[in-house]
Amino acid sequence: MDNNNKNDFSASSPLRRENNHDHRKRAPHKKRRTLSLIGLIIVLILFYGAGVYAHGLLGAAQQTLDKTYQKTKVKKLRNVSQVLKKKKPFSILLLGTDTGDLGRTDKGRTDTIIVATINPKTKRATLTSIPRDTQVKITGSSNSYDKINSAYTIGGTSAAITTVQNTLHIPIDFYLLVNMGGLSKLVNAVGGVSIDPLLTFHYSYANVTKGKTVTLNGNEALAYSRMRYTDPEGDYGRQKRQKQVIEAIVSKLLTITSISNFQKILNTVKDNMQTDLTFNDMMTIETNYKDAAGTIKSYVLQGEDATIGGLSYQVATAEEKQKISNKIRSELGLNPSTATFVGQIYSSYGSSSTYGATSSSSRSTYGTYSSSSSSTYGTYSSSSRSRYGY
Repeated sequence: MDNNNKNDFSASSPLRRENNHDHRKRAPHKKRRTLSLIGLIIVLILFYGAGVYAHGLLGAAQQTLDKTYQKTKVKKLRNVSQVLKKKKPFSILLLGTDTGDLGRTDKGRTDTIIVATINPKTKRATLTSIPRDTQVKITGSSNSYDKINSAYTIGGTSAAITTVQNTLHIPIDFYLLVNMGGLSKLVNAVGGVSIDPLLTFHYSYANVTKGKTVTLNGNEALAYSRMRYTDPEGDYGRQKRQKQVIEAIVSKLLTITSISNFQKILNTVKDNMQTDLTFNDMMTIETNYKDAAGTIKSYVLQGEDATIGGLSYQVATAEEKQKISNKIRSELGLNPSTATFVGQIYSSYGSSSTYGATSSSSRSTYGTYSSSSSSTYGTYSSSSRSRYGY
């Protein structure tokens, strides 16, 4: 792990890289891991306080959350302290890493990528999911393009944040990184969760029947939220099931009265979460922004299936990226970006694709803010910051 990745989950095994560091060449049939939206749980815990005041656990919560703080080397595009102080809308990038899934200890990828916005004025939160197979240019990668979920593998949290900012031309104010291994522990800590399955299937520990209410333990909930290949909606169906599990966990969190259960939850958070939100930031959010949880809207960066270099990608058009960017920026109280959005990215050596072309001029302007931004995560010129309205 390089110095840039000081903030990432420690790994007992080397950083996973296949085929001479080329992430685009991994076996297309290799079993993939999927991630929960556990990060959303933590955000909602902040909104509702999770009972730490009522049970006198504020001190314990502070000690736990202080241990989760990890700063990145990404230069903030806005003064986030002033954003919170003035009660302005803010954004947070929720990342779910598959480290810890099924016994894994390597660095993994972020297969859950969500841009959340919190707007206290409109009392609304938005969650914009970015499919893990979305084709992007990753700062620091020698490849012409990669899947967005490999940004974390290539350059840690810093690369993941910068890639999202470059792709959608939005400011990411904070990040929250969650380990997949924490989901089953959290479900067990709240005593299991009850759900009404959306479809019938048997996968790993999960054996469920559509519409038949079932109470799941940690392993069962993890399997229920992971299954993808036999879902007729694929990755989008999986996201619906993940949301089900999260809502069930949150429902249990809001009814917990046992101090011992709260301590288990805090221990789970400590071992499976990293963020650049300080404890004071969290308390400010809990105090001034909790009404924003009154309405939660969900969006997805919609891509089209494309086979590029023998691998499956999701390719979002320039128009789709701009549409999603406008939604996010509007929630943040920002004007639309004047930057260039592009669709498919082409290899400098050429590649075989089943998707339509974009102009060479679009390719050359993708994600390039300044000469320094191509070599350093999160480094932008002052002119770039003013151009994007931050």
